[in-house]
Amino acid sequence: MGGSENLKAMVVGRLSDVIREISGLPECQNVCKRMYGNLIRRVKLLSPLFEELKDSDESLCEEQLEAFEALRVSLDLAMILLKSVNQGSKLYQALRRNDAADKFQLVTEKIEAALSNISYNKLEISEEVQEQIELVHAQFKRAKAQTEFADLQLDLDMAVAQKEKDPDPAILKRLSEKLHLRTINDLKKESSELHELVITSDGELADSFETVSSLLRKLKDWVLTENPEVDNAYENEKESIKHRSPVIPDDFRCPISLELMKDPVIVSTGQTYERSCIQKWLDAGHRTCPKTQQTLLHTALTPNYVLKSLIGLWCESNGVELPKKQGSCKTTKSGTSLSDCDRIAIKALLDKLTSNDIEQQRAAAGELRLLAKRNADNRVCIAEAGAIPLLVELLSSGDPRTQEHAVTALLNLSINESNKGTIVNAGAIPDIVDVLKNGSMEARENAAATLFSLSVLDENKVAIGAAGAIPALIKLLCEGTPRGKKDAATAIFNLCIYQGNKARAVKAGIVAALIRFMKDAGGGMVDEALAIMAILAGHHEGRMAIGQAEPIPILVEVIRTGSPRNRENAAAVLWSICTGDLLQLKLAKEHGAEEALQGLSENGTDRAKRKAGSILELLQRIEGEDSLQNS
Repeated sequence: MGGSENLKAMVVGRLSDVIREISGLPECQNVCKRMYGNLIRRVKLLSPLFEELKDSDESLCEEQLEAFEALRVSLDLAMILLKSVNQGSKLYQALRRNDAADKFQLVTEKIEAALSNISYNKLEISEEVQEQIELVHAQFKRAKAQTEFADLQLDLDMAVAQKEKDPDPAILKRLSEKLHLRTINDLKKESSELHELVITSDGELADSFETVSSLLRKLKDWVLTENPEVDNAYENEKESIKHRSPVIPDDFRCPISLELMKDPVIVSTGQTYERSCIQKWLDAGHRTCPKTQQTLLHTALTPNYVLKSLIGLWCESNGVELPKKQGSCKTTKSGTSLSDCDRIAIKALLDKLTSNDIEQQRAAAGELRLLAKRNADNRVCIAEAGAIPLLVELLSSGDPRTQEHAVTALLNLSINESNKGTIVNAGAIPDIVDVLKNGSMEARENAAATLFSLSVLDENKVAIGAAGAIPALIKLLCEGTPRGKKDAATAIFNLCIYQGNKARAVKAGIVAALIRFMKDAGGGMVDEALAIMAILAGHHEGRMAIGQAEPIPILVEVIRTGSPRNRENAAAVLWSICTGDLLQLKLAKEHGAEEALQGLSENGTDRAKRKAGSILELLQRIEGEDSLQNS
């Protein structure tokens, strides 16, 4: 067989394969069902052409091969689109259905354009197949000229269900049918899909999260109340649901999974989540609050014992069994592991860590880095296998990539609370600080994040500060990438909870850097700069350094125009530097602080209102004193 025949066989074979794969895709069960089904039906009709060409001895000219290759590229795009719209959250798909319609239109146009370039009359195919292909081409041409009709009823139902607290059951029933969310099983799967979408969206879901969560909650309550017997898989739950149908209070549901919380924890923004859900979010590298999209000042999770107690009381009074916590990585009596991690594979990786071959060390450290990121059980298993001391040794590796892998693996392992102590006991802190000072930018960023993670334990704050981490963190704060600056800022904030580290930060020149960040509103670091400044202002040396940096104009501007949290922190800093300092008070008055604080006292957070009120009292006092002196 010659070169052109080989090329023909390859092109035609790949087209046959992609058409076969598209034809075998499962039925779509969401709002894209009609667009999805129409595209698959039309593509299926192309199959006879390529089956006949496969059996033909005819060679294809270069022009025909190019046309077929363009068609293959278009069909590959169609495959990607079809798979993407038939997975994930159905509610999210419904909200984004106009985007999906645009994508279907684009793919249709590309396929039609590719078909237009194929000269069917020059191909050795039967008249019957030629007629069928021309008919398919005509269908694509018509589809290109038309847009999918809008589902006005769905639009209306979605809008009403979003807006009303208790939508008409008839509306919820129509949505349940249209979105194929009819049973408890359907809704549990939808909740899981939404949970996964939140974790992987990297902020893309921000605008839609509240809407999707609210709609899912209303549909769940409606199905449980109106139609509890539909799910045979939950036979044990049916009788209790029929008699009670307790509706879970919104405050008891995790904002991510929408399920009843069993281990509620609070993040730095004050929002409460189920521990496993928010931990998965954090493990994926996110540093924002899923509900509010605010930057998390730290990733420590504080148990919400009050809410947990209330949930327990509610469960008891409603006859609901509180779900049990998931087990950790342990071995059962039969010797089988409860986790997915492979102990034998981990042992083999540890052997490579101790190898004299630098490439084997690098590869093993990289693999452990990924395994430790994947899930909580892996983190326990890797630590139990004795990986931590070996990874600490590799922090001193002369190979930059190995060093990066080692410090990032330790970062991922440190997410587990018990591993923090093991890492510190292995003597890691000085070596991590050395990486922070001298490593590659990625290694420095991950070293900063590791120090933050370890500093969650109070005793480690002292050791990290004493090891010289703070000047190196400030250097990264000034010259790092956006992500590096955020990692450095969160580490500095957490370390400065300890009084001794506040003095270290001030001596290392942090105040000038913070003022620069506050003045650069577009730099994305105003939140972090104000949070750190507010904590430093509670220390004598910090207060003196801030006062000497002439911060009042920018503080007043933030109080006037900033976000609620930033206005609160700016007021706290202003109160600290003005208390007992007549000169600073007069400067504040000259820069219009009184008017800005008056507004804050009326519409700020509770803490901001208190600080604003205190400063206004000080301002009124000096005004009264001035009046007495002038009289």
